[in-house]
Amino acid sequence: MCDNIIEFFEWECLLVLTDAEQWTKAFYQKRGWSEYGPFIRMGFLMEETGELARAVRTYEIGRDRPDEAKKPALQLKQELVEEMGDVMGNLIMLAGIYDITLEEMMEAHQKKLTERFRQDED
Repeated sequence: MCDNIIEFFEWECLLVLTDAEQWTKAFYQKRGWSEYGPFIRMGFLMEETGELARAVRTYEIGRDRPDEAKKPALQLKQELVEEMGDVMGNLIMLAGIYDITLEEMMEAHQKKLTERFRQDED
């Protein structure tokens, strides 16, 4: 699997991304979730991003709620993983509206950052 950024664009890592995209699109389509336009999809993405923010906060500093039991670290990490997956699923679907793949997205991201911080590498 993709253990670091250098390995990210190796063949097997691209297969993982492609498989994730295909599975997500098929699952969302089966559930009737693929018909939403970009503005509704952005709303879902923002909602899931908020849930991820809450999961990160809970993992890092906890929640000061007497009506909630403290959760074990393993459960908190699982909630982080699940919320990150929800964000990724919505990002995949949003990208699909514009015919953008995760591979294309990451290549553009890598190129932008490499060019922006080129002087730091000299």
